[in-house]
Amino acid sequence: MWRRLSAALAVAGVLAAVPPTAQAQTKIGVSYQPALYWALPYYVATEKGWWKDVGLAPTFSVFPAGVPQIAASQAKSWDVGGTGSVPAVLGAARYGLLTIGITNDESRANVMMVSGAKFAAIKADPMKLKGQRILLTSNSTGDYAVRNCLKKYGVAASDVQFVNLGQAQIITAISSNNGDVAGVWAPNNYTLEEKAGAKTLCTGADAGAIVPGALIVRADYAKEHPKDVAAYLAVYLRGWGWALKNPKEARAMMKKFYAQGGVEISDKAMDEEFAERPVFLLDQQLAIMDRSKGPSKVDGWLTDIGKFMADVGTFPRAPDVKTFVTDDYMKMVAADAKLKAFATEFDKK
Repeated sequence: MWRRLSAALAVAGVLAAVPPTAQAQTKIGVSYQPALYWALPYYVATEKGWWKDVGLAPTFSVFPAGVPQIAASQAKSWDVGGTGSVPAVLGAARYGLLTIGITNDESRANVMMVSGAKFAAIKADPMKLKGQRILLTSNSTGDYAVRNCLKKYGVAASDVQFVNLGQAQIITAISSNNGDVAGVWAPNNYTLEEKAGAKTLCTGADAGAIVPGALIVRADYAKEHPKDVAAYLAVYLRGWGWALKNPKEARAMMKKFYAQGGVEISDKAMDEEFAERPVFLLDQQLAIMDRSKGPSKVDGWLTDIGKFMADVGTFPRAPDVKTFVTDDYMKMVAADAKLKAFATEFDKK
C-alpha cells in the first residue's frame, strides 16, 4: 500500500498511497520530507488505513528539504503538509502559507557537529571555530541552530564561511574529510556520528533556540476546504497518539519508514528520536497556540525565527505571525465530537 521510497529521492517525488477502497474519498495532497521523525504519522496512518476513516484519499509529495517543498506550493502541487519552521516562515512570506499546528519540538535534533579530528580542540576552545567552513543547508532549521550556537560561543557569522549544501552532500563531505564543521538535523546527525565519527558540539536547545516543526496549508485550500484541513489534522494527531501509546510497534514502523527513505537508523538513535523530540497532542496544540492572554508560545517561537531570517537577508521584514499562524483548524477538530474522538482515541494513558 505504501510505495517504497529509495535513497535516490534527491528531488521532489510523488507517492500515491490510496487503497482501492478509498478511491471515492476526497483527494488531498500531502507534502513532507522522507525519513524524518515528524513525518512518521503519515506512514502510520497510511499503514493503518486511517485516512479513509475521515473521508480523505491522500497523495504524497516528497521533497529533500523545506525550500523546494514550499516553492512547489505555488504550483498547487500539494495542499497540506509538514515542514521545518524556517521553511514555514519563508512560505508565509513568499506564498501566503498558513501554519496550523506544530509537528514536534526539534530543538535538540538540529545541531552543529564537528569531525572527530577537530572536536576535542574546538570543544575546549570554541574560538577555534573562527575561520572554519561550516557546511549547512541555507534557510533551514539547521542553519538557525548553527547561527544561534555561534552566538552562544561569541563567534560572529562573519568569522566563519557558510557553505550551502544539501544534507546528503554534507554527510558525504564530512565522511570523506572534505569538511569539519556542519549543521544538520536528525537523522543525519546519527549518520554522521555512527559512520563518520563526528560529534555534536551544540544543539539548538543548548543555544536557547526553540526549533519547532510546522504543520502547514495553502491559504486558498484552507479557505475552500476547511473541513478537509481539520480532518487532516485529526489523522496526524491520531498518529502521534498511537505512537506514544504503542512505542515498540511505533519504533518498528519508524525503522521501516526510515529505510524507505534511504536512511538506516540504529536502535539507539531511534530511542533518541523519541526521547528528545516532544510532540503535541490536541490539548497541547491548543495550549501552545492560545492567544487569550497575549501572544502564544508558537507566536514567540516563529517570531524569533522570522527575526533570524530577516537578519540573514532572507527577506527585508519578517511576516507578522498573526497573519499566518492560526489555531482555527485545531479548534475545528476539538469542536467536532467525532473528529475529536478520532484524533484523541490513544491520548489517554
